[in-house]
Parts: sequence; C-alpha cells; structure tokens
Amino acid sequence: MISVTLFSAFALMLQAAPPAEVTELYDIAAAPSAERILADVQTLADFGTRHTLSGTESETRGIGAARRWIKAEFEAISRDCGGCLEVREIAAVIEGERRIPEPTNVVSIVAFQRGILDPNRMVIMSGDIDSRVSDVMNATSDSPGANDNASGLAGVLEAARVLTQYEFPGTIVYAALSGEEQGLFGGKIVAAQAKEEGWAIKAVLNNDMISNIAGIDGVIANNHVRVFSEGLRADETPEAACYRRFRGGEVDSPARNLARYIDKLADTYLTNLDAGMVYRLDRFGRGGHQTPFSDLGFPAVRIMETHEHYDRQHQDLRTENGRVYGDTVEGVDADYAAKVTALNALTVAGIAGAPPFPEEVTLGGAVEASATLTWKPGGDRKSRRNLAGYRVYWRDTTSPIWTHSRYVGNVTEWTFTNLVVDNYFFGVSAVAKDGSETPVVFPGPIGQYAPLSP
Repeated sequence: MISVTLFSAFALMLQAAPPAEVTELYDIAAAPSAERILADVQTLADFGTRHTLSGTESETRGIGAARRWIKAEFEAISRDCGGCLEVREIAAVIEGERRIPEPTNVVSIVAFQRGILDPNRMVIMSGDIDSRVSDVMNATSDSPGANDNASGLAGVLEAARVLTQYEFPGTIVYAALSGEEQGLFGGKIVAAQAKEEGWAIKAVLNNDMISNIAGIDGVIANNHVRVFSEGLRADETPEAACYRRFRGGEVDSPARNLARYIDKLADTYLTNLDAGMVYRLDRFGRGGHQTPFSDLGFPAVRIMETHEHYDRQHQDLRTENGRVYGDTVEGVDADYAAKVTALNALTVAGIAGAPPFPEEVTLGGAVEASATLTWKPGGDRKSRRNLAGYRVYWRDTTSPIWTHSRYVGNVTEWTFTNLVVDNYFFGVSAVAKDGSETPVVFPGPIGQYAPLSP
C-alpha cells in the first residue's frame, strides 16, 4: 500500500513543469545560412523583373520564371527530406482592378510540411514574389526587388531548408505569395482558399523586407527587428465587441499575443537581435500580405527591418545628383537577414511543436477576492499526445508584456488566490512535454485563435 506521503510526492512529480527551454530551438536559431540567403536573393534579382504583370513565358526573366524557380526549390528541399513537402500552386485570375486591369493569373507557391499529430493545425511563414519600380504599372523595366521582397522570400526558403530536417506535431506552411504590390491579391487568394478548406491557421508570419540595416534616417543597426500586430480583430462581431468593452482585450488580440510570443523567443534564444513590438497592423498608412489573413480572422503579424531606406524601395534604377536609387543586392545585409530568418524559424518551430491551443477560455471573479480561469483542451486525444499541461499568465493592465506565469499541470481551471480580477489581465497557454508552448490565449472571443465569423 502506497503511503499518503509517497502518493503526494508521486502526484507532484506528475505535475512537474516541463523544461523551461527547448534545446532544439537553439540549434534551429543557429542554422540559417547568410550565404544561402544571399544566393537566393541574387537569383531572384537576376530575373530582371518579377512584376505581377510581367511575362510568364521566358525561362530567365519575369514573374513566370521566378515562380517556376521557387517551385523547383521547394521540390528540391522536399527531395532532401524524403518527400516531406506537399507543394501546391494556389491561383486565381484577377481582372478589372485598378492595378490589374486585364485578366492576369496570380499564382502563389505554397509548400506544406504536414504535422505528425495535428496536421490541420497550421503556422504560416510567408514572403512575396513580386517586385516593382516607381510606376506601379511598369511591368517591363528592371526591378530587382532585392530587399523588397526577395529577402523575405529567401528567408522563407531558408527556413524550409532548416525546419524540414525536423518533424513537428503541427503543420508548417511556407508561402511564396504573388500580387502584393498590385493589391495584396496573392494573400487574398490563399487566405480565401484556407478558409474554404478549413485550415486551422494559428499564426501567420509575413516577412516583408528583412535585409536592410542602413536607414534613410542615417541610423545603421543590425540588432533590432519590428513586429507589427493589430490590437482589435478585423472580424470582431458585435457580441465580441460588447465582451471586450466590459471585460477588456483592446491590446490582446491573438495577433498581439503572437507578437509577444515572438518577442519572448527572441529574448530567450537569440543574441543581438531584439524584437520590438509595434502596435499597428502595418506601417502608418501602408500595408502588407499579413492583412488578407487578418481580414478573415487568422492571427497575422508583419516582421520586417527597423530602419527602412526609401531610396531603395519602389524606385527606378537611376542616379540623380550623386544619389543612388533602386532596390539592388548591394543594399542587402545577408547576416541580418539570416538573424531575422532565425527568429522566424524558431517561432514557427515553437508553435508547430506545441500542443493544441486551449479553447473556450473564460475568466470569472467579479466582486470576489480571486480570479478564476477556465478552458477546454484543444484538439482530440491523438493531437494531444505531446501535451504536458498548461501555464497561466497574468500582468498589470498597463503592462505591454506578460510579466508573471505559473505552470499548473494538466488541468482545465485555475484560481488566482487574492488577485482581484479588476486589476490584471489573464491568459493561458498549452505546454508540450519538451517545453514547446503556444502563445498565450486571452479569455473570450477577442483572444481565440480562430475566425469569429462563419
């Protein structure tokens, strides 16, 4: 017969917290190659132009040649990992638009690395195929688009090379999106396809310009990257808005908590790269391919350099009064691009390696001395095979990041004794046996990592 003391010790052992760090993430963070990224940027720039309306028949110039090369690269990566990638073309004909007046087949190349436990749960890393010069309708002039956005796309390819050497419970999607400069059409097409097919997208990391370190403001710095995230959901329903108004959540959309997660991973696993959160969907008055996913309720952020140089964006290649314009390979810092790629890779690996996200998270405790979080396990029994338990979080309502947390084991409720619910924000994450963890899920509809509207 087991004594009460021994039984209690055994129970505590079962509830012991998983490792605080995932050692594999250090290896993943160190793996991206600056040399390979620079070679891919050079190859993409050498297609002359990748304008959405450029030619598709040539094997050496235009967007058609570029996307065929990208597809071939994904297929080569898949061969190296024993066929671990499913490579698809996701396309639609666009016409009658201000920047696409004539019928144009907008084709994105998307590669799926299927999860071994939860294959429909997805995290997406994306970059753009297309480029442009000063005139957004000029499809013939040379437009190397080295930083904007061969760098982001090269980062996606390099992350695929690194991460396909591992297996993950969830699915990783590597997306090369077309039509960004003409109106975000590649992202719109893929996001619509995802919703139609029922992809359970938990995060979208859109990489748009990740290789410039010399800003037009005169600052040169390679140790900071921006993460843009929206605070309010684009798909917020009247019911969700009412919940948010009376219970909080203006800065706790899933995109915002995804940004906090990225910041935390950068602090933990990287040296000399700080991820700075920016409380906007994108730069002031501008946009990127994270937006179509956000529009449909999928958590999405934009990851990009901190110091932009506008002479190297959307410019005809020229020199005026000794000032050089144009987005060429000379403006690319491959070491910096490799660091930003590493941040993406370890974020994607962390989410794909985590268990299913907690669902139906609720918070109670009004007019009480303590607050209580409740939730339901996500997924089914198979997808939860790697689940160790859950970690609860809390912070002051004015704090931009989660400041306190506690691993509470494999339970579905936790009471914060003597923490008055009015004074704090709360959340919960799921933790795998190896320490991999989901981003924090905020209570109520504002925090759920799934679309609100049908």
